[in-house]
Order: sequence, then C-alpha cells, then structure tokens
Amino acid sequence: MTPVPEFRVLPADPAQANEYDSIAEAYTAENETSLLNAYYERPAMLELAGDVTGRRILDAGCGSGPLFAALRDRGAVVTGIDASAGMLEQARRRLGADADLRVADLADPLPFPDHTFDDVLASLVLHYLRDWGPTLAELRRVLVPGGRLIISVEHPFVIYLMQRQAGDKPDYFQTRNRTEEWTMGGQTARMNFWDRPLHAMTDAFTAAGFRISTISEPPPVPAAREVFPEEFRELSGTSFLAFLFFVLQAD
Repeated sequence: MTPVPEFRVLPADPAQANEYDSIAEAYTAENETSLLNAYYERPAMLELAGDVTGRRILDAGCGSGPLFAALRDRGAVVTGIDASAGMLEQARRRLGADADLRVADLADPLPFPDHTFDDVLASLVLHYLRDWGPTLAELRRVLVPGGRLIISVEHPFVIYLMQRQAGDKPDYFQTRNRTEEWTMGGQTARMNFWDRPLHAMTDAFTAAGFRISTISEPPPVPAAREVFPEEFRELSGTSFLAFLFFVLQAD
C-alpha cells in the first residue's frame, strides 16, 4: 500500500498560495495508487463523463495528467491546464511532448476562444478558489452550448465534521478559509482551501448559467475493498463520503 502522506491542519492563512511545485513528484506518486484518487475520485469522474470519443475536453486543473491520460485513451481530444508548472512537468513526462498542456490559473481569464470545448472536467480544484463566480463564467464561456462541466470537490459536510472532531467550531453556512500542511517525499507545502456549504455551490452554478443535471456521492470501485482492507474494516457499509460530484449543463 502507498504510504499515507502526513497532513497537519494549520491556522487559516488567506494570503498563502498553494505550493504543488514543491511536492509535485511525491504527490504524483501518491495520486497514482491512492484509495481516494485511483479507486474513488478518478473512476467516478470517468463514469460521469461516459463515452467521450471525439469530444474536445478541457482538463481544468489537470495536475500530473492521470485523468487526461484516461480521457485520451478513451478517444477524447484533451487539453490540460494547471497553475503549477511543476505538476505540468510531471504531466509532460506521462503524456509526451505532443500533449496540449498549458500553465493557466483558473482564477484568471482562460486562454481559449468562446465555445472551444464540448466538456470541461474540473477534478478537485474549485475548492482552492475563494470566489467561484468568475471561474464558472469563464468555464461556461469556453463550453459549447449544451456542453458539460463535470466537477469534483471536497464534500462540505465531511470537512465540517472533521473540523468539529478536531475541536473547532466552524460555521457550516459560511465560506471559510482552511490551511493544511502537507508533507510528502520529505517536502512540506502549505495548502490553502476555501470551504463552503452545499447551497453556496449550487447557487454559484445556477448564477453562472449552468443547469445541474447530476449530484453524486458515488461508491469506490469494487476492487478498493480488497486493496485497502484496513480502511474498510471500520465501515458499516460498502462506501464512504469524501468528495461531492456534479454534472452541469451549459444551456
């Protein structure tokens, strides 16, 4: 089993930028085989995407490219963007020199014309942004009419429960900042998140002109229980809450 990285919650620091560059190689290795990424989040995103043959897809926040690779293998024409040059270097190693990869921050205007993509997949990236409005407007702009935005984010209720269990008293109904210290491969990074309630997410989607077609809390793939027996030993059922998934339609 892949060793679990060390995470430590710190006092909130709104000015602290995410630091994936410093842990890019170690994070890539962890993401490759971890329960939450390889056996839960990534399969769920691919299941929601369905048949992508010939579809032009933006992998928004592509990281080291595992989702990009899976979509490309399924016949999609994929473009990947990420704010971390270090993560894109890892993606280039995986995907090859001809892969369409670009450094771009989702908080800024996107470097694409209107109606460029049939789908946008935003995998575990929106929770790094304080204000979703401008980003969602840009993602809708680059989608064709009827295009899909498929999103995964940290489950807001899980984050709330974890903070309560740690002795904090968060206000679930407020958008609030959270900073964690991640140690991977001997490198430490301070990761900055913005937590928000479910209604704030859905309000942002509809305000940006999206129609919500799916809200999903999927199970992990069946093989997960065999690969990670210790993690499942304490569960009363066959699944768990970690992330929340949406499929939105750009009408």
